[in-house]
Amino acid sequence: MGASGEEQRGRRDAGAGERHKPSLHMDRASSSTVTRLSSYYRLLGELQAERVETVSSGRLAERGGITSAQVRKDLSFFGNFGRRGLGYNVAQLRRKIAEILGLTRRWRVALLGAGNLGLALFAYKPFQKQGFCIEAVFDSDPRKVGEKWDGVTIRAIGELPQVAATQHFDIAILAVPESSAQDVADVAVAAGVRGILNFAPVTLTIPDHVALREVDLSIAMESLSYSLVK
Repeated sequence: MGASGEEQRGRRDAGAGERHKPSLHMDRASSSTVTRLSSYYRLLGELQAERVETVSSGRLAERGGITSAQVRKDLSFFGNFGRRGLGYNVAQLRRKIAEILGLTRRWRVALLGAGNLGLALFAYKPFQKQGFCIEAVFDSDPRKVGEKWDGVTIRAIGELPQVAATQHFDIAILAVPESSAQDVADVAVAAGVRGILNFAPVTLTIPDHVALREVDLSIAMESLSYSLVK
């Protein structure tokens, strides 16, 4: 299946970006398709909480602010989940999407950067609920090394390869200044991580075998301010 124009552009949109390297789970789907899949997962969770057992593509589309044709197209990319005239079983579809998104397993995460953003990410409870377990925190500031966050000792960045040799991190979250982001990313790659979530406002250069997602909060704010001044 050829890459779409959307996949080829590689631009960061509204604060979240994707370098076009193989993803952790589904390397053929566009970033927007995967984003909508995450949205469906959350909408289905809301429907489960409302004790809804089945849902049509139209109702799911209405709650997600898109078209029913888009819902059917997105889901058909990954398989055949519904029955014509009956819709989708909410619980079954949510479980299947969880499998597609890799939410049915445990991901070992290393947090690189123990500043204010790092602390906020560490304290974000939904990560743990979805299987993203921050098992270690690293920082380059000697004043922070040795501190404990909820029982996790902050280590020096230079210790990452040694710790990774035994803990085998899948993902590294970069919450470091722009000036050090590339160096820290290089250390993470050398330590064997398979995916990087980068919050630094800089484009990283990484090997093709490592998946990269970029979140630029400034771009999100600029997009918001544009909407307000139109």
